[in-house]
Amino acid sequence: MLTDVKIRAAKPRSKSYKVTDANRLYLLVTPSGGKLWRWSYSFDGKQKGMAFGAWPKVSLAEARLKRDEAVAMLEDMRDPAIAKKLKKEVALEASRQTFERVAREWFDNARPQWASVHAADVIRSLERDVFPTIGNFPIKELTPPLVLSVLREIEARGSIETAKRIRQRISAVFTFGIAQGIVKDDPAEKLGAVLKPLRKGRQPAITDLFPLRKMILQAEEDYARPVTRLALRLLALTAVRPSELRGAQWAEFDDLNGPEPLWRIPSARMKGDLDRKEEVNGDHIVPLAPQAIAVLRALWPLTGAGSLLFPSNRHAHKPLSENAIGYLLNRAGYHGHHVPHGFRAAFSTIMNEWAEREGKDHDRKVIDLMLAHVPTGKVEGAYNRAAYLPRRRELALIWGAMLSDGLPDPVVLTERPSKKSGPYSRRRPPTPVDADFRFPTRLSQLRQGQPVQDR
Repeated sequence: MLTDVKIRAAKPRSKSYKVTDANRLYLLVTPSGGKLWRWSYSFDGKQKGMAFGAWPKVSLAEARLKRDEAVAMLEDMRDPAIAKKLKKEVALEASRQTFERVAREWFDNARPQWASVHAADVIRSLERDVFPTIGNFPIKELTPPLVLSVLREIEARGSIETAKRIRQRISAVFTFGIAQGIVKDDPAEKLGAVLKPLRKGRQPAITDLFPLRKMILQAEEDYARPVTRLALRLLALTAVRPSELRGAQWAEFDDLNGPEPLWRIPSARMKGDLDRKEEVNGDHIVPLAPQAIAVLRALWPLTGAGSLLFPSNRHAHKPLSENAIGYLLNRAGYHGHHVPHGFRAAFSTIMNEWAEREGKDHDRKVIDLMLAHVPTGKVEGAYNRAAYLPRRRELALIWGAMLSDGLPDPVVLTERPSKKSGPYSRRRPPTPVDADFRFPTRLSQLRQGQPVQDR
């Protein structure tokens, strides 16, 4: 039996020689003075050997432990050398299974279920906020504190909702990894409880583009007056306040047949105090994307004879009920998840995130202006509400294209049933809008209460 004293006393000779321990463990002493742990064994009728490292880095006790583990493998009819090699391969493969590698596999697996814009947003968010920090980490080595550090960096720049959304995406990657047998648990699962809360009093809103479009699709499939469906679509496209939409009048729209259509919401109808409502040149200007014009084209045959875009079903001179759009969302299953006012939060969140990736320097200010927000420190009456109009139009075009991807033409909404009864499958096909249709050129006459003749 070997002892530490015997090991130290073993001196090099002209040739290598063995100093034996129990159960075929021995120390090979080389001419250069090296002392190497070796173990010999037989498996399947063949003589084999294993190296356990060099003394003193591997002590006598450690060498004996390695030998005993190998003997236990032999008793289980496993070749210890092959098992050691497989263990190394498993460890090497685990180091290759980085978070980024697994995340990209998850993304490729999930991408066919998503719209192209949503898929692009998902992978960009990971490439921007996650991969630079933990992408090269073996996914097995990631812990809740490491994942939380990524999310805290996002919170630090004020993107609270983005942090929550990215936590969900990281968690989805780990769920995929668990299903593939790559990891055993999800360190991001419980982190939602420790992230910063959203602002108190904020109305519920869906602020992720793909679920937002899904909600609009489901709501528009539900029974409702065509006017209500079109109001929902225009509200989502313009991100105005619901009260501003409900009171919209045809006379407020300019250049609907031209290249730069606008909706001028009078200051008297805007949110604010008496000074705001009496402000000179205080109209809120809303550039209209082609998708919004398509809504107005579908709406004109229904309500163009009156002054209001969205009149009450019973009283044409009164606006749509303040609950009509909310009830439609509730019937579609979104009670407590999204309210009409939530389209403003959706627009702000999605477009600000887009601006971080692809926008220009002042896009955050422009987005606030599109929402009729006055920057902190600005005097209300002195604020230029027509500022950045070309850029506002560009962002309106981008938002309209993003939001409308996969949504039906607005004219389809006019032919869907308004009541729950009646076979949905028997609805009439949508009446196409005349390709030569043009809005009246004298809509401004409505501002003076004059009748419009060229409809």
